[in-house]
Amino acid sequence: MTTLARQLALPVLAMTIIVVAANVLVQHPITAFGLENHLTWGAVVYPVSFLVTDLTNRRYGVDVARNLVVAGFVIAVALSVWLATPRIALASGTAFLVGQLLDVTVFNRLRRLAWWRAPLMASLVGSALDTALFFSLAFAGIEAMSVPVPLLGLTMVPLWVSLAVWDAVVKIAVALLALVPYGALLGVVRPVEARAAT
Repeated sequence: MTTLARQLALPVLAMTIIVVAANVLVQHPITAFGLENHLTWGAVVYPVSFLVTDLTNRRYGVDVARNLVVAGFVIAVALSVWLATPRIALASGTAFLVGQLLDVTVFNRLRRLAWWRAPLMASLVGSALDTALFFSLAFAGIEAMSVPVPLLGLTMVPLWVSLAVWDAVVKIAVALLALVPYGALLGVVRPVEARAAT
């Protein structure tokens, strides 16, 4: 097994599980507390993928993180076509690839600042683009997803727009919460070059 394959084995497995689960769960609204027009279970699961990308970037660097994104994209889209629908798989793949590559780039540019800035800003920027791409590609123009629903009691929007807004809110919350495990793992998931020097 090559060094790159060894480095990517666990992150690719984690990424694949997260993305496939999110692609299946995005088809199931959360019905508790009247959230069926606001959130799907996929919104809760998917943001964890940014934590996986950021930890991989921290440990192995930007090139390995980009390889993770490409490998995760190929495997997850292939499995998602089988487990979800082709449209959701295509939308998810496109959003995943663009959002995660943006996350990798932002993380890499901010990695030398305060420990929390790179993962937080990278996740927020990547998530925003991911959400906009996924929901517009997956659901725009589908009659059942375009029924008008209230958004924050202020205006009526298509169901898919409401889902996208609430998805973004969840991703912001998860990006903030993910700082806890990220910070806790800083001593364990050290950059490879730092480990080699000790």
